Amino acid sequence: MISLRPMRADEYSAYLDYFIPDYATEITANYQLSPVESRLQALREIDEDLPQGVATPGQVLLCIIDSISGDDSIIGYLWYRSDISARSVHISDFHIFAAHQGKGYGKEALAALELELSKTGVTQIKLRVAEDNKRAKHLYDVSGFHVTGVNMSKAIGMKS
Repeated sequence: MISLRPMRADEYSAYLDYFIPDYATEITANYQLSPVESRLQALREIDEDLPQGVATPGQVLLCIIDSISGDDSIIGYLWYRSDISARSVHISDFHIFAAHQGKGYGKEALAALELELSKTGVTQIKLRVAEDNKRAKHLYDVSGFHVTGVNMSKAIGMKS
């Protein structure tokens, strides 16, 4: 069984150890920046989005816990921001560690999040997923998400 709990301040650096390289890789793949530029972009964005780490107002960082193992080990992370007036949240990051993927934990984590949010009056969960992330797209499809648009970009002023 999966449970979600708030990330503690002492766990934030481990989260960044996963998030920064992962996000930088996505930036490189999707925006054709060099690995160095992508890492700097990822660092800039995390500083802007989470200036106070786990205590940043409006941002929620959760640890995904495998409650069955008995040791409450962290098997992933979930980060979202709330839009109270729209009664919605936007998932900024959702990750199940590779060793735990393919076991249904992602679907369980999303169901747990949905249940928890529905108790607070939230009526919609939004997210963005990279076009080439087939595993995540499948998870979101089977969890009831649907495409609401397509993000596109074009680099200008650069040689192709």
